[in-house]
Amino acid sequence: MTTKNEETKKKKSYLHIKLILIMLVVTSIAFVWNKMINSEISYAVSQELRIENEVTKQYQKVESVEIDFDDTIEQNRKRQEEQIIIEEVDLEYTTIYQNSSDLPKDTLQVLQEGKIGKQQQITKKVFENEELIEEQPVGVKVLTSSIDRIVLVGTANYKSNYKVKKGDMVYVTSHTLDVRREASEESERVFVLNQNDSVQVLQVEKDWYKIVYGNYFGWVKKDCVTYINPNAPEEEAGSGGYTKSQLLAKLSKNMKLNTPSGFTLEQFKKVLSGNSQDSNRILQNNAQYFYYIEKQYKINGVFVAAVAIHESNWGTSKLATTKNNLFGYGAYDRDPANSAYSFGTHAEGIDLLGRVFMKYYLNPAGTKLYGGEVATGKYYNGQTLQAVNKKYASDSNWANGVYKWMEYLYNRL
Repeated sequence: MTTKNEETKKKKSYLHIKLILIMLVVTSIAFVWNKMINSEISYAVSQELRIENEVTKQYQKVESVEIDFDDTIEQNRKRQEEQIIIEEVDLEYTTIYQNSSDLPKDTLQVLQEGKIGKQQQITKKVFENEELIEEQPVGVKVLTSSIDRIVLVGTANYKSNYKVKKGDMVYVTSHTLDVRREASEESERVFVLNQNDSVQVLQVEKDWYKIVYGNYFGWVKKDCVTYINPNAPEEEAGSGGYTKSQLLAKLSKNMKLNTPSGFTLEQFKKVLSGNSQDSNRILQNNAQYFYYIEKQYKINGVFVAAVAIHESNWGTSKLATTKNNLFGYGAYDRDPANSAYSFGTHAEGIDLLGRVFMKYYLNPAGTKLYGGEVATGKYYNGQTLQAVNKKYASDSNWANGVYKWMEYLYNRL
């Protein structure tokens, strides 16, 4: 006889089995449904192709690219040779010429000494095989301003060829004049003279006079004093120049440009006058300044004039007419109109280029120059046209173009 408890146990066991069967049926149905949805039916397709198709669905094919590692390394190497350089450089002064009726005609005397300033210059330099191939200014900051040099040009109706000698009295032309212990700009300053002070010459040595002033002795620069002979106001100097054949004999592509041409003032005016290409008469009206820079800085003034003609097309270029820049000085190929220097007058540009060529291009570093200046030799490669061409102009034919105009000027004597 079955008890009540036994019947209860049987019912629970039956329900448990029934629940398990229901779960198995649901699981089977779910499995079959999932298989129907996700499975793909494929006929006559290999297992390898199915695998490739599955990979193609997930990834895009990338074409094979050959890499030239040598070229990549070379390009990286060149990029590393672009450098930004920050350096402190000279800020050149400007020379201003003023006429003076108190001085013999064409005599040059310094009224105020020029002083070089300093500027911080930021430059991009590009090197290839350790050679500088490009240099472009990025910006400048003036640290110390330069002071203009003022030169008096005599306009009196007489000339003087008188050579100062021991015992002569000379007169100070500059506003103030430093008297040095030795004949050198670096020598100690002993005392200061003022304009129109008279001193006696004790010794003559190149660009210096040893003088006495009261109880003081020292050295002064020649171009800051003058001698005017009051007993011969009508004295006329001889030409003192070379003949055309003598000058032509010196002309060659290999001539040293840091040596004066020997042209007289009259010869400079002759060769630079009357050319129809000089439509604005810029070269003609500034001929004397090429003579002045030759006398003061010992450079070949005909060379400088030929550069001006070549670069400005006889003073007709935009830079020549808008910025008084006959030389394209400071103009870089990327932006010549804005990067080029601007001058107050054409004379200022001529004077500056005379000094720039001597200080940076035509003399090795350490060479003593005019007024105590010393050459930096920053762009020095030699003293000929081809040597200057290497750093001054990107056009490899620049030297030939300049020489053509030098020949032209020499042959107009």
